Amino acid sequence: MSWHHSSPYVLPRRRPVTAPSRRSRKTLIAAVGIGVALVLSGCDDSGGSQDDGARATKPAPSSKAPSTGESGSSSAPASPAADKPLVAGWQTQTRDEHHFRYDVPAKAERWKVLDPDVSLSYTDKNGKPIVVMTGAANYREGGCASAPNPKAFGEAGKGQLATVGTTGGGTDGTLQENARNWAGNWGFVAYGGADHKPGIEVSRAKPWKRNGIDGYTATAEVTVTHRPSPCVPPKAVVHSIAQKLPDGTMHGWVIYADQGVPHALTAAEIDKIMNTVRPTDG
Repeated sequence: MSWHHSSPYVLPRRRPVTAPSRRSRKTLIAAVGIGVALVLSGCDDSGGSQDDGARATKPAPSSKAPSTGESGSSSAPASPAADKPLVAGWQTQTRDEHHFRYDVPAKAERWKVLDPDVSLSYTDKNGKPIVVMTGAANYREGGCASAPNPKAFGEAGKGQLATVGTTGGGTDGTLQENARNWAGNWGFVAYGGADHKPGIEVSRAKPWKRNGIDGYTATAEVTVTHRPSPCVPPKAVVHSIAQKLPDGTMHGWVIYADQGVPHALTAAEIDKIMNTVRPTDG
């Protein structure tokens, strides 16, 4: 099933994006110039527009309604206590606002866990946020000076081979729609945007019941059309996990990863990471 990025529907903002204050020492990390109206997505990652892209800021610590992500393989272990990693030697990332906890490989394997409040985002040509994630981690950051989206900058454009993070907070659409849209939207903006539109194929949303999460997952297969250098991948893959909280808000966990380049994550490696996704109260 194809995903379409040209839908005219744009979600209303739940609250305006505000400039960072000195007291909250918000961290700005954004990639601009995407310039595209994206499909429905029930997200509002503290600070502004729904998952179609709150500006990259550090959300206020008091943000409510933690969300949960859904984890995926039947081989996933039971929910752990606190923030102990499910895989020995791995690093744990927690984003309480979105009720997600997950693990990534050790620093020695070139994984970097960011401060949970640091946001990675892409905005359109007018500076309006399109997508945003917090509670993020990067794989092999800085490996490529070029990018499929040449207008990217900051944390979102450091040439990493994979990025993982959480998003959410909106109430629009179904959980299945949001699972598909998170996968499609991130694949679109991270691998070309409006100026160099990539090819996108998004799967149907499938149930995802792992580690105490009961939601949906979707996968986007991306064909990159703008390759200014060999280190820019010819292909990419995006996986999402979506869950609805009791308050009706929907939240997502997303991983997008280069494919077809040296050191790219394999499907088995991505599955292993997805199998660690669990709720923060697990």
